[in-house]
Amino acid sequence: MTQQPTPPGAQLNLRGAVDLGALAARSTRREEAARRAAADPGAPAPRSPFVVDVTEETFADVVQRSAEVPVVLDLWAEGYDQGAEALQALADEYAGTFLLGRVDAQAEPQLAQSLVQSLQARAIPLVAAIVKGQPIPLFTGSYPTAEEIRPVLEEVLKVAAANGVTGRVEGAPGEVADEEPAVPPLHAEALAALGEGDYDAAAAAWQKALAGDPRDAAATEGLARVGVLRRVHGVDLATARAAAAAAPDDVAAQLVVADLDLVGGHVEDAFARLLGIVQRTAGEDRDLARTHLLELFTVVGTGDPRVVKARAALTRALF
Repeated sequence: MTQQPTPPGAQLNLRGAVDLGALAARSTRREEAARRAAADPGAPAPRSPFVVDVTEETFADVVQRSAEVPVVLDLWAEGYDQGAEALQALADEYAGTFLLGRVDAQAEPQLAQSLVQSLQARAIPLVAAIVKGQPIPLFTGSYPTAEEIRPVLEEVLKVAAANGVTGRVEGAPGEVADEEPAVPPLHAEALAALGEGDYDAAAAAWQKALAGDPRDAAATEGLARVGVLRRVHGVDLATARAAAAAAPDDVAAQLVVADLDLVGGHVEDAFARLLGIVQRTAGEDRDLARTHLLELFTVVGTGDPRVVKARAALTRALF
């Protein structure tokens, strides 16, 4: 069964785009392939930079990335992936006008179940587009030929353009550097300002770095940390907690306490508070809590076990 995407002139029901900064969709399998290639020149080449493996931990990042570049999500399983090569070849042909995210249903059963249920699919493979977080079912049950997929991709790109999503996937799988690179001048400026407690100067330096390179992950992380410190500076903890307790539906008050919990080392409490908002609200309040939570993930570090656990919970809440 094949489903066509939303007509190109239609506007998706979108709620507040999120600035993704330098969120990178790095795949464990790609990294392993790169290491194998370095050790064995005869090993298979690393996957195209326009294709990523999606896990439960990285799914929320991929959804957020759809605010700047269209995402085509391919839910597949071994034995049911005949014809998938056409989709991957088209990802290379289109050279970054969309990102192809592949979900292994056998390796990621919970994520696969959530996708099948949310898209009301009856079989895999399942192919869907995501534009600004909104899913568009494309194909289910089998892979069409490249000639059949191409016009559907063109429709997806038109829908994306109509909603302001015109970014591109850039770069290739990175190589391990032989030496640690020198700290860029703006990074050094930001760190020096932060050491002096000048949050405004630190933020300005990070912003300049991002203006020069929007994919500067270190600058994104630095700006997120400064953002938390600026928000809690001068805030009285007892007063903030009392205000949040008195108004549990006041999202702004809850965000303040989440920041204070994070700075105070109560990371899981901060995440739980924001996840609760995501689960019980909708519209702008939900988007505000989700965006804030992703920023705190950046501050703590994407590899932190507490972030991995909370990110999985966020995925379940969103889908």
